[in-house]
Amino acid sequence: MSAKQGLATVAWAAVAVTFTWLLHEFAHWATGTFLGYPMQMTLNTAGLVDGEYRATWHRLAVSSAGPLITLLQAGLVFALLRKTPSKVLYLFLFVPFLMRLMAGVINVINLNDEGRVSQALGLGVYTLPALVTFTLLVMVARASRRAGFEARFQAMTTLAVMVFATLLIMADQLLTIRVL
Repeated sequence: MSAKQGLATVAWAAVAVTFTWLLHEFAHWATGTFLGYPMQMTLNTAGLVDGEYRATWHRLAVSSAGPLITLLQAGLVFALLRKTPSKVLYLFLFVPFLMRLMAGVINVINLNDEGRVSQALGLGVYTLPALVTFTLLVMVARASRRAGFEARFQAMTTLAVMVFATLLIMADQLLTIRVL
């Protein structure tokens, strides 16, 4: 991979991280708004402006919306990659995997989307996070193997996505940039 290709991959990683995170949070925001709640959205969170959900299923629907749209994104990109191998497109599959992996790990400290839903369904905190992450891992592995992406590209992709995801999360925590 040339230096120019490497820089392009890094730039596309920033786009993929930002797009995936905003789409994920927008799904939470849109679901809550559709259910009639005043919602707010930042770079890495979406939730009620104040108050509580009127029904348990509302809370679960809002929590489920982000991971569901992230899985939908990954599924669509996986299908596209079957027809057209593309390193740029692959980033839009890899980011959902890493995002949900990170969210699953965070369940140890603070329940995240799949952890909340899994616990509410009586499946334990880690069942749904593990299933979602494993599903995404299988898609990433198959797409990567089919396209023949080299180890250097995989390493650079992982590093770039982790750096941009960390920057996005830190920016959200430090600056609390309200998007909606």
